[in-house]
Amino acid sequence: MLRRKPTRLELKLDDTEEFESVKKELESRKKQRDEVDVVGVATSSEMSGASGAVTDGKTREQMIHERIGYKPHPKPNTLPSLFGNLQF
Repeated sequence: MLRRKPTRLELKLDDTEEFESVKKELESRKKQRDEVDVVGVATSSEMSGASGAVTDGKTREQMIHERIGYKPHPKPNTLPSLFGNLQF
């Protein structure tokens, strides 16, 4: 395999300015999205309070567990559950 000389990278002032402007823009979008989420959570909680049948009293975590089939309840450690129904 041939070895070549490392490529020289130069960071220019324009590049840093562009990076800062893009970074500020992304931060402002994130702040706007967070504000909308906070307002959206408040309105959705008000709506669920008015119509309780929509969420059925389940938390977000419970809904996710139900959707993926996760059952966090451990099985009891009794002899039949450990060894099954063994008959001699």
